[in-house]
Order: sequence, then structure tokens, then C-alpha cells
Amino acid sequence: MRLKTTLEQWLTLYEIDRAGSIQAAATSLNKSHTTLIYAVKKLEAQLGVSLVQIKGRRAVLSDDGKALLRRAGSMLEQARELEEISTQLAKGIESEITIAIDHLCDRSWLYQPVAQFLEQNSSTSIQVVETSLSKTTQMVTEELADISIVTLPVTNFPCEAFGVVTMLPVVARQHPLAEKQPLCSADFTTSCQIVVRDLGGTVMPGVKQEAKQDVGWLKSRQRITVDNFDHAWQAVEQGAGFCRLPQHLLNSRSKEMENIVVLNVDNAQSYQVPMHLTLPKGAKTGPAAMSLYRLLIESKKLRL
Repeated sequence: MRLKTTLEQWLTLYEIDRAGSIQAAATSLNKSHTTLIYAVKKLEAQLGVSLVQIKGRRAVLSDDGKALLRRAGSMLEQARELEEISTQLAKGIESEITIAIDHLCDRSWLYQPVAQFLEQNSSTSIQVVETSLSKTTQMVTEELADISIVTLPVTNFPCEAFGVVTMLPVVARQHPLAEKQPLCSADFTTSCQIVVRDLGGTVMPGVKQEAKQDVGWLKSRQRITVDNFDHAWQAVEQGAGFCRLPQHLLNSRSKEMENIVVLNVDNAQSYQVPMHLTLPKGAKTGPAAMSLYRLLIESKKLRL
């Protein structure tokens, strides 16, 4: 399909509207008044519509001209974005980066800096992969992520402290454990425990599989194993068993906490898990990933 008009013509019309007159637009575009009049007349002939009218001593856009320009606005913006993206790609900026985030991490620590990053970068898409236990390590050691949020530092991969997550034991208010407080560890052995599975069991072609890992107290005779803390929350809420959940998850669902009880456990009330930032690809990390990494570091300083 061949178009009757060009972007340059619509840009001229845009500048006339922005400047308020053909004369003012000619000055801002560093073109002669006659050149712009000719450009407008040619566009009017191509479209069969009057685009300019005389008001007082000024030539300004007609109602039809303004209506068409409103439609053309998105086209001009997309053209500007294409040029910006081309410039970024020419500089070697990645078209996509992968972030691995351990399931214990507060997601708000990630997405606020991501929102800021996207305001500054219109050419890079982001893949977010939730990990746990062995998969957290695997994403780093196999360099599957550009940025990883991990718990303990991975051997031979430098990292930066990112925050601390507190884990608390919880059950539904109607659960038998809620009536026995204070509790000791032995009280949990006969109750069903809800645990989050090691996501390292996912098979990835050509990638070495890490041995599955277990963490924490796992002596209950019966378990429900789920994929993530969203499932764990629902299982707890329905009275299926007890679970240790991140405090930030409980805080974010404070309106739903009326049916949940935080347990009082002798010598095991809570424990903390440190979060760290690492760059699995090291010196090979691209400029977009480095830019987001710096934003994550800055957000940590403001948060802590």
C-alpha cells in the first residue's frame, strides 16, 4: 500500500499547531514561510481537505486539520520511539533481559525499580523467573539470568546485600494448633505441614540439573507440597495445615489476616533469610541489565 502523505508533512502540521501560526512554525523549523505554505497546500491537495484557516492575521489549523492531527499524533510518537529504539540497539543495549527472583523476596523490591527502568528504556523487555532453592543457584551458576536475587551468596559469584525477609509460622484461626499456644516443635509433628517445593526440578534442555534442596524444619508426618507462597497462603487459609510464610506477604494481606493466626513457638518464633543481588554474567553483563541493577541498589538504600 502506497501512502499519499509523509511523516515530514504531518510533522510540519504538528509544528504549526504547536507554534500557533505558520510564521512561528517557520522560525522554529528554520524554514521559510513560503516553504511551509507550499507544504500545507500540497498536503491539502493530497487529502482533499482544508487544513488551515485565517484567524485575524494568523494562519492556524482548521477544525478538520486539528481532528486529523489528533489521529496522526500516535503515529508521530511511534516514529519517535522507533528512532529511539534503533539508537539504543545500535549502542548494544539488550532487547531483553532476564531477572531471577527467589520466591522469598518481597516482589515490591523488584517492581518499583523495574517501573523506573522502563520509563528510561523503551527498547528492552524483561523476563522475570521465580526461583527457589536449587533453581536459585542454577540460574546463577549456569548464567541463565542477567540479574539474580538470591538468598545466600553463590560460591564464586560476588553479590550485594539487598534486604532481609522474616519468616513466621501461621495457621488458620480454626486450626487445632491455634488453640494450643504457646507451642514447641514437638507439637507440629502430628499436624500437616505446607511446604514450597524446590523449583529446580524443572527440566531445561542442555542445562545440568542441580540436586533438589530442603531447608528448615521438615519433621511433620504429613505434608502438602505446593509451587509457591500464593498456594501456601490459600492452603493455610482453608485450614489444611501450618506453614512458615514471609512477613511481607502477611503484611500485604493484612485485610485477610482476620482468619490467620501467627503462632507463638518456644525457641522457634521466627527466623530471617538474607536477600542478595548478583550479576551471574559478570563482566559480560549488558548495559541495560547494569542500568537496572544500579536502580535496584539505589532502591535498597532508600528502603533500608
